Amino acid sequence: MRGMLGEYLPIALLAGLALLFAVGSLAASALLRPSRPTPAKLAPYECGIEPVRLPAGERFSVRFYLVAMLFIIFDVEVIFLFPWAVAFRELGLFGLVEMAVFLALVLVAYVYVWRGGGLDWSAEGPRPRATHERAREVVRAG
Repeated sequence: MRGMLGEYLPIALLAGLALLFAVGSLAASALLRPSRPTPAKLAPYECGIEPVRLPAGERFSVRFYLVAMLFIIFDVEVIFLFPWAVAFRELGLFGLVEMAVFLALVLVAYVYVWRGGGLDWSAEGPRPRATHERAREVVRAG
């Protein structure tokens, strides 16, 4: 039991030191920062969208949530690159081929979302695929 306490003591000390640093940093910034509130500084602001209160029956735009979900999906996929890079030498050629397949699938998904208008930040939002197909037919017909 005593040996186990000795093994975890450095971890507990480091966690306590990290907590002390976080609390101390917050306290120091609260005491030392200048306080000059203005209406512009106090207004909420997120992603370039002015916060407005919607009428009771109106719904929020789905574009914001769509882009957020796409960011999370592609971010999680990229996270898989770090463990692969750490174990690259042990994985050898097999690991390289598997990561190439994985990255190809990520690229295909990215192109699919891009072509479908999922990354379009314009006011009209993402266009349905049928609109793209109709536009191609019009161009072909001349």
